[in-house]
Amino acid sequence: MSATKSSLTALTLGAIGVVYGDIGTSVLYAVKEVFGSGHVPFTPENIFGILSIFFWTLTTIVSVKYVTLVLRADNHGEGGLVAMLALASQSVKDRPVLRRRLLMVGIFGTCLFYGDGVITPAISVLSAVEGLEVISPAFKGYVIPLTLVILFCLFAVQKRGTAGIGQFFGPITVVWFAVIAVLGLYHIAENPSILWAISPHYAVMFMWDHPGITFIILGAVVLCVTGGEALYADMGHFGKKPIRVAWFSVVMPSLTLNYFGQGALLLANPEAVKNPFFMMAPDWALLPLVILATMATVIASQALISGAFSVTKQVIQLGYLPRLQVLHTSVRDTGQIYIPFVNWGLFVLIVLAVGMFRSSSNLAGAYGIAVCTDMLITTVLTFYVIRYSWKYPLALCIGATGFFFLVDLAFWASNLMKLFDGGWFPLLLGGAIFILMITWHDGRQLMKQAAEIDAFKLTDFLEAVFVAPPARVEGTAVFMTAESGNVPNALLHNLKHNKVLHRQNLFVTVRSHEVPWIGLDKRLEFDALGHDCWQVIVNYGFKNDPDLPKALEQLKGQGCELDPMSTSYFLSRDIVIPTIGGGMANWREKLFSSMHHNASAAAEFLNLPTNAVVELGSKIEI
Repeated sequence: MSATKSSLTALTLGAIGVVYGDIGTSVLYAVKEVFGSGHVPFTPENIFGILSIFFWTLTTIVSVKYVTLVLRADNHGEGGLVAMLALASQSVKDRPVLRRRLLMVGIFGTCLFYGDGVITPAISVLSAVEGLEVISPAFKGYVIPLTLVILFCLFAVQKRGTAGIGQFFGPITVVWFAVIAVLGLYHIAENPSILWAISPHYAVMFMWDHPGITFIILGAVVLCVTGGEALYADMGHFGKKPIRVAWFSVVMPSLTLNYFGQGALLLANPEAVKNPFFMMAPDWALLPLVILATMATVIASQALISGAFSVTKQVIQLGYLPRLQVLHTSVRDTGQIYIPFVNWGLFVLIVLAVGMFRSSSNLAGAYGIAVCTDMLITTVLTFYVIRYSWKYPLALCIGATGFFFLVDLAFWASNLMKLFDGGWFPLLLGGAIFILMITWHDGRQLMKQAAEIDAFKLTDFLEAVFVAPPARVEGTAVFMTAESGNVPNALLHNLKHNKVLHRQNLFVTVRSHEVPWIGLDKRLEFDALGHDCWQVIVNYGFKNDPDLPKALEQLKGQGCELDPMSTSYFLSRDIVIPTIGGGMANWREKLFSSMHHNASAAAEFLNLPTNAVVELGSKIEI
């Protein structure tokens, strides 16, 4: 029992540090943006009404929707939009049209995650550093340069992995939540009547008296729940119970106390509206609070950057992105990865965002629309999971998700008003990535169809080859082929140019499935083809770590003995020729051709040794 308690404590601490970093730093800017927008008349009644809306938004979206409902929709213990997408698509696999539409919606939501991955570090770190302006206006000119330096350092250390600094995430974030709770309590003690804002009637009265203003400010109110989707995304790392315990015991009470403390401060000092969070602190504590806030926002950004690496790997496994170079930063934890292209691509876009918007208030105009779209998509996918996978009655499914759909729709519609104030930025990023993903997926399908036309059946080819067999050389050749049962081009080129065949030959196809994990007992499917040749299918889930040499070790004892020192890997690289009148628009075919030409990291992704040979294949017209 003590071991169980210790494990729960450790997991809860980790969840506080990783899962709640983003939503925990929302206190820096959420209240400021609502009252700083100029739409809300600054009166005591309105302060009570806004705080009530904040509290019940946290309760409805995070406590009820995510913690109570969505966390139940686990895909073999895994969460996140990709896991939910796989779960929803599998539940309607007998309805191909609906399944394809859900895949498109889910993939688009995944693309918006990258837009959020650009805005979150920018607004979080920038809002923390802006605390220097409260200390002295003379620091204003240093805010943007210091923000960019901090962000550069953050991205520069990514290649070292999170193992070294990850152990500090939890304690620092716990200190952060303790500090914001104490700041809130201090001001609540001076004006305890602010606690009456917990009553929902204040929110209802505000919405009744100011329906137009309510709709407008929802775009700022949503800032208090940004990061809530991380609850579901990180479920596989920590489990449901630690995430729930962390939320109800630490995170929500701390956030509530701080928001209500900011409200009490505004009642006493309306001038504090320009930056209510930092003006909660006494003068002597301002600099330490800025430093702590910066550390908290860096942690929040780190969690999102790591999430971008993880999501990219999952999307590659599902076949919607080329095989990028994936580096492992830990010998013990396969989930700790580093993708250089994603890392520096995010950094360049974040620098662009900071340079374009130049303040956290301006970035708030871009923040929220991507998050609300993802929340809306999650609600839609949840309906299909509980209806078609869990087989719940239709009325119950509509009732369970319909309410949240209307809430998400209201926030989403309000955020659309920020479209021309910066909301276009994450949508543009997400749309561009969506085009790349869909183009890659469709292009690979067209390549597969084109290759099938001229493909040779492997069994027939081997039968013909061994009528007059070529010279056999010692060692094992592993030929990678996209379609099981067909002759890989690399084999044809090897016979044509080298005129030899290895003593053992494996024809290997890697298949990715729409489930998070595939165990070792189902990893390999293999058939003996005679003459020391085997046809092998290697199965991976989208959370599995591809390691082909390790997977092939399971062939030992099956008549195929592999010696790493005498095993050669051969991959086919085909030249793609775009054609007019094919399956995609000509510009998309050219885009795919360019992507295919530059996709050169298959060996690294599959963890192949450095001596893997890439053979030039045939020209394929699509």
